[in-house]
Amino acid sequence: MRQAVNPKSMQGRQARTNQAVAWLIRSLAWALWLSWVLAPAWWRNIWIWFNEDGLDPLYQADSLWHLALWHLGLSVFATLLAASVAVTLALLVTRPRFSRLKPLIGACVRLGQTIPPVVVLALVIPWLGFGNLPTLVALFLYGLLPIFERSLTGLRELPLATMEAALGMGLSPLGRLWRVELPLAMPTIMEGIRLSLTINVGTATLGSTVAAKSLGEVILAGLLSNNNAYIVQGALITGLLAMLLYDFMGMIKRFNGQSTY
Repeated sequence: MRQAVNPKSMQGRQARTNQAVAWLIRSLAWALWLSWVLAPAWWRNIWIWFNEDGLDPLYQADSLWHLALWHLGLSVFATLLAASVAVTLALLVTRPRFSRLKPLIGACVRLGQTIPPVVVLALVIPWLGFGNLPTLVALFLYGLLPIFERSLTGLRELPLATMEAALGMGLSPLGRLWRVELPLAMPTIMEGIRLSLTINVGTATLGSTVAAKSLGEVILAGLLSNNNAYIVQGALITGLLAMLLYDFMGMIKRFNGQSTY
C-alpha cells in the first residue's frame, strides 16, 4: 500500500525550498551589486555596448564604491532623522491631550512630500550652500510622510483587548507606551521607514546637481558627456541598491514581528 503523504510535511518542505531559493537570489543580487561597484572593469565589455562613439564606459573621476558609500550614508542618515521626527509627531498627535494638533501637523508633513526635492534644493542653497547639507534637508523632508502615516496607522490600530489589559495591570501612560503600544506598532512603523529609505535612495541621485557626493554624479557625468554607459551604470547601481535595501528592511521587519510575539 502507498503511504499517505502528510500535507503539513509537504508544506514545510515547500516553505524551506522557497526560503532557500529566496536566499540564493538575494545572495546573487548582492554579489552582482558589489561587483558593479568594486570591480567595474569586469563589466567593461557589457557597458561599452551602450556607447556608439568609442567613449570609455568606465567612470574614472571617482570610485564607484566611494560614491555608493556616500549615497548610502546620505540616504540612511536622512531617513533616520525623518524617522525620529515623524514617529515623535505621530506619538504626539495620538495622545488625547494633543490630538487637536493632528490636522496642522499632518498638513506640514504632507507639504514636505508635495514640494519636489529639486525645488527644496533651490530654496535652501542660498542659506546652506552647495554640497551634502542641502541634499540631507531635501531627503529629510521627502521621507517624513511615509513614516508619519505608517506610525499613525500602527498606533491607532492597536488591539483594544490588549490596551484594556495593560490598563487593568495598572501601567502608567508612559509604561503602556513603551511596553505595549510601541512594540505592537513597530512592524507598521518599520514598514514606513522601509518605504522612506527606498524613496530616499532613488531621490539622493538629485544631490549631485548641487555637488553632493552620490551615485547621481555618474548619471550627471553621462548626461553632460553623452556617455550612455555612465547613465546606465548609475541607474542600475542605484536601482539595485534600493531593491536590496527594501528587501533587507523587510527581513528586519519580519524578525521584529517574530520577536515581538
